[in-house]
Amino acid sequence: MKHSNIANILFVMVCLCCFSCKNEEQSSRILLDGQWKVALDSTNIGESEKWYEHDIQGVNVALPGTLDEAQLGTENTLKPALNNYVLSHLARKYQYIGKAWYQREVNIPNDWQGASTELVLERVIWESSVWVNGKFAGKNNSLVASHNYDLSEQLKPGKNIISICIDNSDQYPLINMIGDKYPMETSREMAHAYTNHTQIKWNGIVGEIAIKKHDKTLLEKIQIYTDLTNRQLAFATKTNLTELKELNYQIKKGVTLIAEGKVNVDVNGNLAKGKISLSDEVKAWDEFNPNIYTLELTAVDGSGKAQQNFGLREIKTEGGTLKLNNQRIFLRGTLECAVFPQTGYPYTNKEDWKKVISTAKSYGLNHFRFHSWCPPAAAFEAADELGFYIQAELPHWSLKVGEDAATSDFLKQEAQRIITAYGNHPSFILMAMGNELEGDFDVLNAMVKSLKSQDNRRLYTTTSFSFQKGAGSVAQPEDEFLVTQWTENGWIRGQGFFNSESPHFDKDYQAEMKHINMPVISHEIGQYSVYPDINEISKYQGVLKPLNFIAIRNDLEQKGLLKYASDFTLASGKLAALLYKEEIERAMKTPAFDGFQLLQLQDFPGQGTALVGLLNVFWESKGAIDNETFSMFNGPVVPLLQFEKAVYKSGETFNAEIQIANFKEAIKDYTINWSIVDGKNVLESGSLNGDLIEIGNQNFVGKIAQSLEVDKAKQLQVKVEIAGTPYKNQWPIWVYPEVDLDAGNVIYTRSYNEAEKLLKQGKKVLLNPNLEDLKGVEGRFVPVFWSPVHFPDQPSTMGILCDTDHPALANFPTEFHSNWQWWDLCINSKSIVLDDVQVDPIVTVVDNFVTNRKLANVFETKIGEGSLVFTSIDLEKNLDDRPVAKQLRKSLVEYMKSDQFTPKQSSSFEDIKSFSSKR
Repeated sequence: MKHSNIANILFVMVCLCCFSCKNEEQSSRILLDGQWKVALDSTNIGESEKWYEHDIQGVNVALPGTLDEAQLGTENTLKPALNNYVLSHLARKYQYIGKAWYQREVNIPNDWQGASTELVLERVIWESSVWVNGKFAGKNNSLVASHNYDLSEQLKPGKNIISICIDNSDQYPLINMIGDKYPMETSREMAHAYTNHTQIKWNGIVGEIAIKKHDKTLLEKIQIYTDLTNRQLAFATKTNLTELKELNYQIKKGVTLIAEGKVNVDVNGNLAKGKISLSDEVKAWDEFNPNIYTLELTAVDGSGKAQQNFGLREIKTEGGTLKLNNQRIFLRGTLECAVFPQTGYPYTNKEDWKKVISTAKSYGLNHFRFHSWCPPAAAFEAADELGFYIQAELPHWSLKVGEDAATSDFLKQEAQRIITAYGNHPSFILMAMGNELEGDFDVLNAMVKSLKSQDNRRLYTTTSFSFQKGAGSVAQPEDEFLVTQWTENGWIRGQGFFNSESPHFDKDYQAEMKHINMPVISHEIGQYSVYPDINEISKYQGVLKPLNFIAIRNDLEQKGLLKYASDFTLASGKLAALLYKEEIERAMKTPAFDGFQLLQLQDFPGQGTALVGLLNVFWESKGAIDNETFSMFNGPVVPLLQFEKAVYKSGETFNAEIQIANFKEAIKDYTINWSIVDGKNVLESGSLNGDLIEIGNQNFVGKIAQSLEVDKAKQLQVKVEIAGTPYKNQWPIWVYPEVDLDAGNVIYTRSYNEAEKLLKQGKKVLLNPNLEDLKGVEGRFVPVFWSPVHFPDQPSTMGILCDTDHPALANFPTEFHSNWQWWDLCINSKSIVLDDVQVDPIVTVVDNFVTNRKLANVFETKIGEGSLVFTSIDLEKNLDDRPVAKQLRKSLVEYMKSDQFTPKQSSSFEDIKSFSSKR
């Protein structure tokens, strides 16, 4: 027989099998997708007037879906404006909070007579109540799992009327931290399971809506516990077979049968438990080998069947580090905060989640922390298949833990629902009781202790950080890992010192955390704000309107700054990418570190329009950095470099030590190539050979010591690669020659009065006032933290934007955006406000999007017969120790001495004196 015929036969067999399974599924499930009647019950009279006994007098809506999608509720009448109403978050076009009644007719087949039936509502905010043919069937209250109802006694063959009341009002207010910066009452809840800041407080039903029929001989809801060491699988399945002694089992990978046989079971109540030995064909699951298998259990007489996917893996701590399958792992994570800009509710389709996770993986990430919410099953399924680690959390961000017993009971129930609904997923390796919790930690410790005793398939912690004294920086008694921003010994994220310490790259966090004997993950690193991308406005085609972006665009247009908008986004994005790189590398350099959680790779549109992402809310690049470049320093294997500083004088030696972070597999007989490059020209290079790069990040493989000699200022790149692999990395450094500051016919002064006199004489003047003589915005290298709306009392700039084509910078190597050599210049500067001065800056400072001022550090202008370059960067003090400042002054002076210095715009000296703090 020809191979093609064999393939055709196999294809037909697979199709027949799939068709059979599909028919079997259809015969045991009635999908309730489609049109439902809905009536809003804002006055809460529906139940007292027994709406469930009558045909609802309402309108048709499509389910799965929400009232927002149906454009039901109160229409948003806000106008674009730079205020906290608009800048809080994306605007709901329509909003309804309260009870809504949904009703439809369902026909039950005759052969379902006497069957066990269940109604499944996959995801609801927040409470659902169900009536069948006018009779109450139950109430459910969960933000994390499906609302399931046993309708075995209510449904009958033929026509049935199902009425569902959905109440999306606040059921347990104490699960939530209340943000006091937001004037709209509905915008104050912050936990992402119930908030208008990211997903919205929608009313409806999303995901699966179905009635399921279960076999009379019941096997269902299998829980699987894998034992990697003993290569064993333990299971527990619900059953009504009290005399059950054994089951048939099959283990498959896709359609391939791996193992089959009989397994002895013990029945206790309605649970049947058993253990199955696993052959070597069942491979372990991890990020590199996402092996997923299916366990199928069948009663020996064929009367019941159940199946469940699983992955063979073991997560544990050992020696204070995080280990998966006995190998150390490092979590390269970002937060997922329920941001769904088109629908306002989370994806329930696996393919949608696979797109998101695939994008995250392309940037080198291997981990999502679901901040104060738990995603639907589709997210876990996608993560299982793609090899991605998940930390899920209770819907909980509160400063009042334990104050209300009913709230605590609700959260305990939610924890049970999470481990029952999603506990089988190998991707689900971590769980926290919420975000930044404060209050009674005895309550949280008790919850964690209970979960650990029930289910050891993941590690647990009481909270993802806490600002409560004595809680956030140290582990709680029941914690199995610690998520924190700092320890008793100091910060473990760059926000604490990037602006206060000159750039150096020989720093890690070992001193701050070596005393902690458990896995440590840094909490919400980054949060570097990027200027809004105005081009994003047209992408919003769903239930949310970007009034915040529109308000910013309108303000820029009114001020004549709209032409700079895209440049503001790109320049601030480049600065954010630079800082994210150093954040990540410091974490990777630290032997005791077990991972980081960025806040975040993608934008967060709430909490004051916190656009901290290098990607937008649609998971699209803003152009600041591509995935290939980002994954160079954020991947399973990363070459790292320990060196003292970014800026050198000619003749100094560049000393560096090469370190390899390796969290994939041992690399044998390696060669490390390094080079120092000027553009395309290799100035120096070398190679280092060795036997083994082990798993971990304490692989110090060699040193570089190279004298740096230049006759003109240069930006160089230091490159390191592991030969024969895709693993490489690079870092910029700057080298400056000794220069004289001969000004020729240019006069440098710090005095307004002297400058005015000289300009009247037609002189060329470089005016550089003392910083204390300047009005303006405090100089700062690091951009706005999180959001200027959420945190208004902070220095508020977002990096520099250079006109690199301007001849004034011809002798000053720079990109159009901030880089490390600008640190000294930014710190020793003020940004002056040019709103009323008609000049185009040479060095612009990007303002925050609330104030949108025209800010500058360097500009030129004609004043009468004289010509002026004005700079608000200190180019006078300690220049022997500030080669960057000295070089910038040299570059400005050389330009002003040349025939090119002919400013095209004019100002009055009154404009210049307006910058003085002494007027």
